Amino acid sequence: MSDHQPLSPELPAQANLPLDDQLCFSLYAASLAINRTYKPMLDEMGITYPQYLVLNVLGENDGATIGAIADRLSLESSTITPPVKRMEAAGLVERRRSTLDERQVNVSLTPDGRDMLARSKCLGDTLLSRSGMNLAELQGLNHQIHALLAALGQGG
Repeated sequence: MSDHQPLSPELPAQANLPLDDQLCFSLYAASLAINRTYKPMLDEMGITYPQYLVLNVLGENDGATIGAIADRLSLESSTITPPVKRMEAAGLVERRRSTLDERQVNVSLTPDGRDMLARSKCLGDTLLSRSGMNLAELQGLNHQIHALLAALGQGG
């Protein structure tokens, strides 16, 4: 048996699939398209996509530590600190060292940060509108992607 033959006729080797039939490429291209859709709105708000993600994490868990934000976004703490510092300079968040453990830095939304989070709702609304899907279909797709992430050991 050749090393290049598929294990099963139902499951062809990934390398033999055209690029458009490979899930990894479809997810990559979709991510790029979503970012291109969001960019003009983010630019108008004066925030970056990573800052938008941080706002959303804080919307779920205001006062989270830098480490908790990084964990939630599957990033390193050193990647989160620079955008958080820029957000602090812009008045969107406040950083405070924990009184219990000075190695921990807690991040909280300011009133301007909460306003920005509310303004950023337009991103999801635009995605829904441009997707050609209804809310249930888009949520179903998101659920499938979370199941894939969980199966690959990346959360979900």
